Amino acid sequence: MLRYKADRRTLVYMFVTTALLYVQWNITGFNIFLYVACLFFAISVAVIAHNHNHLPMWRSKTMNVLTDYWLTLFYGFPAFGWIPTHNKNHHFFNNKKGDYTITYRITEKNHFFSLMSYPPISSFYQQKPIRDYLKNLWKCDRPEFFAAFLQYFALAALYAVAFYFDWKKALLYIAIPHQVSLFSVLVFNYVQHVHADEESEYNHSRNIVGPALNIMLFNNGLHTAHHERAGIHWSETPKAHKKMEHLIDPVLNERTFWGYIIRSYFLAPVNKKFGTTSMRLERIKKMQHLAR
Repeated sequence: MLRYKADRRTLVYMFVTTALLYVQWNITGFNIFLYVACLFFAISVAVIAHNHNHLPMWRSKTMNVLTDYWLTLFYGFPAFGWIPTHNKNHHFFNNKKGDYTITYRITEKNHFFSLMSYPPISSFYQQKPIRDYLKNLWKCDRPEFFAAFLQYFALAALYAVAFYFDWKKALLYIAIPHQVSLFSVLVFNYVQHVHADEESEYNHSRNIVGPALNIMLFNNGLHTAHHERAGIHWSETPKAHKKMEHLIDPVLNERTFWGYIIRSYFLAPVNKKFGTTSMRLERIKKMQHLAR
């Protein structure tokens, strides 16, 4: 019933994520190795939620709805939230004015504090399109409104039951992984778009082209190809990226995620040569110069 055989890997990740919660909740004491694995798989849940939102995993509508509920419970936010904030907004504007996830809302600079402040600021502004989407569903599509409401209810029920039985475990094994999942996906979005040129056909996104991240997180590093063809399956993005890689400025094709993080946010304050240059500001300066 899967659309693509490659999503067998997704199912393995979902099983392991579920098993880690079950095992950690039931064992005596705290296991640091299991917990680190739990946090990694929390990050993977955000990527799975993103992928499933663009192209549902199953041919069966019932299975897709059940997957939405699983994602809601392990991602930490109703799965439908991707539709108004991501599909209908981010992919339409792609970091241009009007994008609620815009990276230069507060500052044009790219430093550690802009990186860390971006997730809460972006989350705050994304609540408006979600409210507007729910209002529209209430007016135009009551069944879909109640389906969205039930995702909120399922998440609230999970927290209520978990905190009732053991608030410490609920905080450690549910609340914190949820926050890691939600925080990480916004960090990825920031890294993928900051100091790129939102008006460029191919330089609007930063890519992580090394195999490590893409093998572990379903080719999530290949962002330009994803924006060019948002509906393709994650297993097909390497081929799509290969076709356009020569059209992308090499500075936007990073080898590793952590290499970029260390260089841009820890070494750049010491030596500016490690920092990034805003392609967006460079374009604006050129336009202003030509207009004189």
